[in-house]
Amino acid sequence: MDREAENRSVTVLKGVGPKTAAAFLRLGISTIGDLSHHYPVRFEFYPEISPELPESGEGPVALLLSPDAPLSVIRKGRFCLTQGQFSGDCGRLRLVWYNMPYLKKALKTEESKVYLGRIRRKDGKAVLEQPSIFSEEKYAEMTGRPVPVYPLTEGLSAAKMREAVREALSLLPPEEDWLTEEERAAYGLCGEDRAVRGIHFPEDMAHHEEARKRIVFDEFFTFLSGIQTLKERTRAQVSNCPVRAEEFLGEYRELLPFSLTEGQESAVREIADDLSSGRVMNRLLQGDVGSGKTAVAGAALFAAVRNGYQGAIMAPTEVLARQHLKTFEKLFSGACPPVRCVLLTGSMTAAEKRRAREAVESGEAGIVIGTHALIQDQVAFRRLAVVVTDEQHRFGVGQRAALSGKGDTPHTLVMSATPIPRTLAVILYGDLDISAIRNRPAGRLPIKNAVIPREERPKALLHILKEVRAGRQAYIICPLVEKSELLDAENVTDYSKTLRESFRGEVTVGCLHGRMKEQEKQQVMEDFASGAIQVLVSTTVVEVGVDVPNATVMMIENAERFGLASLHQLRGRVGRGDHQSYCIFVKGSGGGNADERLGVLKRSNDGFEIASEDLKLRGPGQLFGFRQSGELTFHLADLYNDYSVLLQAKELLEKRGTGSDRGLPPEPRAVL
Repeated sequence: MDREAENRSVTVLKGVGPKTAAAFLRLGISTIGDLSHHYPVRFEFYPEISPELPESGEGPVALLLSPDAPLSVIRKGRFCLTQGQFSGDCGRLRLVWYNMPYLKKALKTEESKVYLGRIRRKDGKAVLEQPSIFSEEKYAEMTGRPVPVYPLTEGLSAAKMREAVREALSLLPPEEDWLTEEERAAYGLCGEDRAVRGIHFPEDMAHHEEARKRIVFDEFFTFLSGIQTLKERTRAQVSNCPVRAEEFLGEYRELLPFSLTEGQESAVREIADDLSSGRVMNRLLQGDVGSGKTAVAGAALFAAVRNGYQGAIMAPTEVLARQHLKTFEKLFSGACPPVRCVLLTGSMTAAEKRRAREAVESGEAGIVIGTHALIQDQVAFRRLAVVVTDEQHRFGVGQRAALSGKGDTPHTLVMSATPIPRTLAVILYGDLDISAIRNRPAGRLPIKNAVIPREERPKALLHILKEVRAGRQAYIICPLVEKSELLDAENVTDYSKTLRESFRGEVTVGCLHGRMKEQEKQQVMEDFASGAIQVLVSTTVVEVGVDVPNATVMMIENAERFGLASLHQLRGRVGRGDHQSYCIFVKGSGGGNADERLGVLKRSNDGFEIASEDLKLRGPGQLFGFRQSGELTFHLADLYNDYSVLLQAKELLEKRGTGSDRGLPPEPRAVL
């Protein structure tokens, strides 16, 4: 489309003055181009004008009528009723409007208009209540084809929005399509101009689907092109922090209280090669829950410190940050010379933060562990060489970039415990090299899974009691913090009270949820880790949390309310020790494909398999949390429902090759 025309202000449209322009701006619309990308949320279908009066309750009806006489207005306090008798070829009936007195002057006797509304019978007589009013010409434009319905705001009516979009499209002259005719035919795509107009005012819904596919293709192609450019740029970056990693790996392995698995060893070697390559490392470390990603990240951080640099690891929660601190302090306690680890989080006192920042700035702190507090302006590193972000999908690109900006082109390692099918991971993280750990540490028994109805909950609680008596611990997850009048689901507050009464003092029950203060949450987690709490009733705040090898039971109430990825993450809180562990999914009032989804978890502990099934089973939604992170934002495209189109866009990009001068979609619609 014409870029100059797209950049024209919406004030060039008829009837759009400063007040209406301000209303458009509240929707993020300031230009003609913005308006052309303000897509309908649904479509309505207007009935043909009826030649006769239908019975009441049959749905909306359109009647061609004119007033028999001037309308009357009846007022009662702040309420007014405008009414009159109307006639047409269909017959004679009364029309009624509430609080619309201006219609008395607007509707002239014997002037025919189309009235759209629902017929009601009162005392055997037909009444059309609160009908919409159209000229015959305008109504004719809306019948026989889908009518778009747009997101609105105060000061913009549906009719005004449609008129504005229609005029905006008329001001956008078609240009040569950036796709060739052969490319469009190969992927079953319509032309760009047909798509831009058909997404708003399609001839029929088949035309709309055709238009949507083309726009989705454009969004994906733009996104993938950006990823490709980013990858080429990052791979060409020369590292200002060369790290000789290989010579220190032997020392690191000696510090570990266990042997690295084959998958961990492979990832460590790939990272070591990156660090010493002379280029900046940008690597994604994928690993299932409990696969040992932290031990791999520790190798990169240790190598950085031994080369005279600093390393940093950013975690999404304070609980996880403190877990990492304990892990690395214990791991490096035997190192010679010692490696100092420093924590920096938002809940620390001002004095604690000041001392931590001083240690970071002076270089005394070799490894810095924290939350978003690490990217605050006051935090200055001396020689930051390796940056690790844990649970990367919980951070936006900007947050990761802010941490990397604390150093001079530092190496970046992003870790994710949410396995993604490799075909999708290669596309989404095309700018990153990917390492995957598939196997769990030796000696860990597979978790035994069960899906049970609520009626069998007493048996599950008896099993938990048995495990506690044997010296083990358990988690119980509820979807709500407190009781809700709207949702039939278990809540942490009542559940923990009931359990204390049921176990009659034999079991120590703890309660944890996101509304608690950070220090309270930390104390509860420490008590659970130490064994002072035997059964922890919690919301999903423990999804990413403290490693408690003694916990052997995870029971999840109303399991059907959670996504497969979240359920698998929660299950990963157990099975971290030498004892047999169990995960019990309690099914509440199911529905949809709940049985099928929970069946996947019952038969498999493999996160990669579960992610593949989740990809098949879930519709549009928040799978893997990408939407929340702000990492992938599309106007129309959905990664999962439109996966086949994503693959088509990827194929075309590969065919065209890098450095192609054959063009891109004119308007970037995917935001990195």
